[in-house]
Amino acid sequence: MDIGTLGTVVSIVAICYVVGLGCKASSRIQDKWIPIIMAVSGGILGVVGLYTMPDFPAENLLNAVAVGMANGLAATGVNQLYKQQCKE
Repeated sequence: MDIGTLGTVVSIVAICYVVGLGCKASSRIQDKWIPIIMAVSGGILGVVGLYTMPDFPAENLLNAVAVGMANGLAATGVNQLYKQQCKE
């Protein structure tokens, strides 16, 4: 993946981050399920990206799902990085 395709995967992270914030705000979803929801959401967005983004960094369906899942989980990591830095 070159630097030109970075925007496509960052968009998946951003969308998944917002989904995760919604999950966290919901009292019906336990925290332990949020990373799984993020991975599934990312996988779905990866498939969407494969068919809609011309410079998406995957060439087949399986790779698209894997790229999306990794980026969905990266959104969880971004959230935890922010939370840990804000702790005193």
